[in-house]
Amino acid sequence: MKGTLIPRWFGRGWLTFGYLFLYLPIIVLVVFSFNSSRQDMVWTGFSTQWYGELMKDAEIISGFGLSLRIAFFTACSSVVLGTFAAFVLNRHRRFHGRTLFSAMASAPLVMPEVIIGLSLLLMLVSVQKMFGFPERGLGTIWIGHTLLGMAYATVVVQSRLQEMSKSLEEAAMDLGCRPHQVFFLVTLPNIKQALGSAWLLTFTLSLDDVVLSAFLSGPGSTTMPLVIFSRARLGLDPRVNAVAALTILVVTVAVIASSIYMARAQRARMKQISSAGKG
Repeated sequence: MKGTLIPRWFGRGWLTFGYLFLYLPIIVLVVFSFNSSRQDMVWTGFSTQWYGELMKDAEIISGFGLSLRIAFFTACSSVVLGTFAAFVLNRHRRFHGRTLFSAMASAPLVMPEVIIGLSLLLMLVSVQKMFGFPERGLGTIWIGHTLLGMAYATVVVQSRLQEMSKSLEEAAMDLGCRPHQVFFLVTLPNIKQALGSAWLLTFTLSLDDVVLSAFLSGPGSTTMPLVIFSRARLGLDPRVNAVAALTILVVTVAVIASSIYMARAQRARMKQISSAGKG
């Protein structure tokens, strides 16, 4: 009995320590965003003045809006490209250049972002000298974020495709559907939860990216993480705590909403399967 209790409490203790290590700094940040003092870790009273000051900070608001636009475009393009890449790798086992294609699709996952950002910067500078475009800004940051996000989306969607039975696709083709009809009418509806997860993941990765944005941004295209990073180097700013707390709130609400949606969709899918089995 004692031999089973000690590992149980030991595991629970380490799990609790891990959660505290991860989430306690975030909780402290949110709490001190309501501090009336400009000095962090010196609590002088509850106040929402820094949220009011944040609404007047044009630089942070502009950077937050730019980050949201880039993250939205990045998530959409990453899911589209990642889905096609995952489908090709999962459904077409043998084709010329498959090994190279698979390696290139997963390379951004293991390659340092500094190397990716520097290589993209050199390429874009060379292209700009030759053709006069593109100017560094929203478009170049979006390209860099899409390159990284596509690799993550490919992994998420490919794992779902591996679990999905091919019998549904084969049955649709036996009934007369063409390959593109099977993909849009059968495959996509069955992997929509993975698409939603990939979209949220790539959106979050783009929203808080600093390294690629620093290499690929230009004048007038400073994202919110770059604004926060530049201000943190000069000293702690309570408005940074406020914008971080609002970002955490938005991400938390989005994750909870997506989890509820996916859970309901899974229950509805299981009901359809059970009713089909009874019929």
